[in-house]
Amino acid sequence: MISQVTRPLDQYRVLDLTDEKGYLCGKILADLGADVIKIEEPNGDRGRRIGPFYHDTPDGERSLYWFAYNTGKKSITLNLRTVDGRKILGRLVSKADFLVESFPPGYLDELHLDYASLRQRNPCIIMASITPFGQTGPYRDFKESDIVMMALGGISYMFGDEDRPPLRFSVEQACHMASLQAANGMLIANHYRQSAGKGQYVDVSIQDSVLWNSQLPVVFWDLAKTTIPRVGASMTRGKTVFRLVWPCRDGFICWRILSALQAPKTQALVEWMASEGMAGELEDVHWEEMDMNDIPQEQLRTWEAIFAQFFLKHPKAELHDEAIRRGILLYPVNTVEDLVNNEQLKHRGFWVDIEHRELEALIRYPGSPFRLGDSLPDTKRAPFIGEHNDDIYLGEMGLSCDELAGLRQAGVV
Repeated sequence: MISQVTRPLDQYRVLDLTDEKGYLCGKILADLGADVIKIEEPNGDRGRRIGPFYHDTPDGERSLYWFAYNTGKKSITLNLRTVDGRKILGRLVSKADFLVESFPPGYLDELHLDYASLRQRNPCIIMASITPFGQTGPYRDFKESDIVMMALGGISYMFGDEDRPPLRFSVEQACHMASLQAANGMLIANHYRQSAGKGQYVDVSIQDSVLWNSQLPVVFWDLAKTTIPRVGASMTRGKTVFRLVWPCRDGFICWRILSALQAPKTQALVEWMASEGMAGELEDVHWEEMDMNDIPQEQLRTWEAIFAQFFLKHPKAELHDEAIRRGILLYPVNTVEDLVNNEQLKHRGFWVDIEHRELEALIRYPGSPFRLGDSLPDTKRAPFIGEHNDDIYLGEMGLSCDELAGLRQAGVV
């Protein structure tokens, strides 16, 4: 059994200088055991002002967005635009193992806090930079938003109806893809450091990261030498469009007509429908003889209408359970409420209740997607603004109370 005190990064410290483009990177490293110090502006990181807020009360200490992506971190405040702030960061870097940042390209160079400068303080430091397009190239200085990055990374093209413009996801995801790649890159660099004894610089492009999550079009092109058409809640085989997402009594399920070698899965559903007197002409169809590429669209629509009436009669939980029992390839489209109550996620302890004493509440969080042996990550709430200033500045760095007070008065911390 692997205990919570032997997580892979227990002996490492991470300095997190990111905005929302990199929060998840630090959280992943914290879940792996690293001591992650989130460095914020003296008035708090701007991510604290991103909603939604607990009980809809806008406040820097009540942002659910901040809570979600900064669990397990410590927080200190530090103004890097001041000379003293940069000196303090240099001292922190000298004892750190990783640094991750998401400033615009060139910003840290102007402050003499670029990788070349920082590794003079610590040759073993691993530094990752998360930017929209990376540190080089003609797009280097372009600004970003999620819809821009998802589009330029190729994912948006895949979603929506063929006769309408592409669609975006409702929740921003591009930066989280980059955070994951930054964490991966830093862990690879750490493996190199263990043998070579020196750090590395990890240059992460959000566009590149999104593209790596768009592999289906690449595979589709390799196999068919064409691009994937947008068909919304349907799919295309040959000249025929098949429905994939179906409304049921209390939501939606995913299912499609299968034939040939997969015909028994469709036949099993038809037999269930027949037992309830709802199969109609479907009982006379020989699914194993069907070539789904050649079925006339009008005939397919007639069959799909019969299936649709059956699905509307049943709740998705019943459809799912019966599909498992009968060998039908069907699964529910889960809502957030479904996921919170999902028995598989409950069994794995995925959902974690974290106490917020300042709110007098327990808030349920999504936990870590990975397990280390039989242990569960010890997930702690996101920190308050500068919650660990005294621990770091007074306890570790040895500043006096008067020195810290002076730094506060000067706007350094």
